[in-house]
Amino acid sequence: MQTPRKAALASWIGSAVEYYDFFIYGAAASLIFPKLFFSSENPQAALMLSFATFGVAYITRPIGAVVLGHVGDKFGRKKVLTFTLLLMGFSTFIIGCLPTYAQAGIWAPAMLVVARLLQGISAAGEQAGANSMTLEHAPAHRRAFFSSFTLSGTQAGLILANLVFLPITALPEDQLLSWGWRVPFFLSALVVAVGFWVRRTLPETPAFESEENKTERAPVVTLFREQWRDVLRVVFAALVSVVSTIGANYVLAYAVREAKIPQATTLLVLISANLVALAAIPLWAILADRIGRRPVFIFGALGSAATVWPMFWAVSSGDVTLMFVFGILLLGVVYSAANGVWPSLYGEMFDTRVRLSGMAIGTQIGFALGGFAPTIAAAIQGTGPTGWHPVAIFVTITSVIAAISAFTARETYRTPLHLLGPRAR
Repeated sequence: MQTPRKAALASWIGSAVEYYDFFIYGAAASLIFPKLFFSSENPQAALMLSFATFGVAYITRPIGAVVLGHVGDKFGRKKVLTFTLLLMGFSTFIIGCLPTYAQAGIWAPAMLVVARLLQGISAAGEQAGANSMTLEHAPAHRRAFFSSFTLSGTQAGLILANLVFLPITALPEDQLLSWGWRVPFFLSALVVAVGFWVRRTLPETPAFESEENKTERAPVVTLFREQWRDVLRVVFAALVSVVSTIGANYVLAYAVREAKIPQATTLLVLISANLVALAAIPLWAILADRIGRRPVFIFGALGSAATVWPMFWAVSSGDVTLMFVFGILLLGVVYSAANGVWPSLYGEMFDTRVRLSGMAIGTQIGFALGGFAPTIAAAIQGTGPTGWHPVAIFVTITSVIAAISAFTARETYRTPLHLLGPRAR
């Protein structure tokens, strides 16, 4: 297999594994953990606390980004990718072993938070490492297409997570809450083994192995000295991730709790949307290789700002057919334009010496708001049939900020790899 294709496959499978682990936590935080790891006296408070444990991983993401970014830019992308895969698998398996609130009291959510923090460290280096590896192996005129496989893998992980939860949530409640919820977390050990097998033979990128990059002693220092503006651009552009976490996590809980839509139906909407995204992401990336990264990303961000309104309206009205239509349109088609192009848009802002650090630090700070978006949404949600309006406004504002940030970036789709970063100015 040619190296660019092997790098894309390794990124796809690795991201699928990592984000299977990450998203099964999101589904459990929406549907199960409020009942198991928190007091049942106040269900709304339990839901908010459960969403907070989902978001707490984003606290360690910036820390992990600095550490793993340095390691990846100093010692190689492959070392980071192996470490993140094993750490994610370990922390996810441990979650499946935890006692519940009824068994251990306050220690149960405390241990849950620790495991979730470890997941955050892993996720901090995974996408940036996989994106850097794929981008640097890719042919010059197809960098967006090949790097988009990282995000296609992310969508596959989300699909797999939701497919696993479909039969689990169909169990009788006593079985679901006693042992059924643990099964998806235990299955993580199998998918990690597959990902490790694929990645172990992938070579380091030629761009990283050049003498120019071996001499960089402190990549993070160089990054902030030479390209701090690009780090800020990535931070603000990454706010578009609010669309994903609201669509995949908060809407799931809102549909079940407020609109009384069955859990299986909401999971099917997410699965359908992400199946469409699997096809849409590489197509948007192909377009970005032809017309540029910025216009495709900006369309995805502004399109998401507009499309979130009819999606929420469909959910709040309980119209399942329209929920499928607008859910697929938002998460499967429109958001995929931004989601599939950001690996090349962000990665091409930096040169090889600091690429992994720049992507990791910028995205993980920006993703932090996305991680806490379900908690913010639960706090600002109003009452009655229009209670979702503040949440839709929140998503719209963050998406517009992301589009403006991308607009200020340089267009690099025709720039050779060795001229990216400060030399592209």
